[in-house]
Amino acid sequence: MAIDAISGLQSVGQSAYDSGGIADNFDAFLQILTTQLQNQNPLDPLDTNQFTQQLVQFADVEQSIKSNKNLEALIQMSAASTATAATSFIGKKVMIQSVTQTLENSRAEWSYYAGGAADGASFTVRDEAGNIVWTETKDIAAGRNSYVWNGRDDSGNIVPDGKYTLAVEGTDTDGNPVEVHVEVAVTIDGIDFSGPEPVLLVGDEGVPLSQVRAVLGI
Repeated sequence: MAIDAISGLQSVGQSAYDSGGIADNFDAFLQILTTQLQNQNPLDPLDTNQFTQQLVQFADVEQSIKSNKNLEALIQMSAASTATAATSFIGKKVMIQSVTQTLENSRAEWSYYAGGAADGASFTVRDEAGNIVWTETKDIAAGRNSYVWNGRDDSGNIVPDGKYTLAVEGTDTDGNPVEVHVEVAVTIDGIDFSGPEPVLLVGDEGVPLSQVRAVLGI
């Protein structure tokens, strides 16, 4: 996609400027004028104002065509800019909105952003099959916080490494639900340009740019 967007700029932009207009092509103007005069009724010649109006309408249509072509060029430039920006994420650690994290060596860490403080919020960890393996309650503060799970279930048994999800739910002092967004830190391995927008690659999984919440660095 990046290659198509960049290479397409020259052809699209060039066609927008190569389209000759009435003011730029005197021969075309004379041909239109001559043809108009040759085909008019000598007894009822074309009104000057009407002729001028036709020329203005012709110029308006031509201007619309040029505007569309220039818009295409801007779209191509925007796509190229997005593709270039996406490549800067390669090798960087970023925070993305996701509830899924990998448990490795009995450790998994999530980040979550709470819209407000909550007393006794519930933390629920589920396995890939959706089964609850761990629950606990704890107070949370407003803003971004981290949560580390030691890979043990509610019975204290060590669970196997793999993919697990975290859900955080809590209410404020008035009993209203507190909005909580769960996030995870990942390292970007590459970029996929095959779709309509660049997709960041984390291993064999794709992450849309819209899911990136923060860039943490290398």
